[in-house]
Amino acid sequence: MKVVVDEHACVGHGRCYALAPHVFAPDDMGHCEILAEDIDDYALEAVRIAVASCPEDALELID
Repeated sequence: MKVVVDEHACVGHGRCYALAPHVFAPDDMGHCEILAEDIDDYALEAVRIAVASCPEDALELID
């Protein structure tokens, strides 16, 4: 699985890096930066929750 961020849609709510800090982090402006595009089984549930929690729908999990 891979996760991608729509950089134009992200406004920096921060839910993603609060829920899965090993996969997401804030950039200098507070917007989502992906630390690991390939998601292993260990991180998958946290990433799914982060994707579902994004109020801007800026994250997508891809098979």
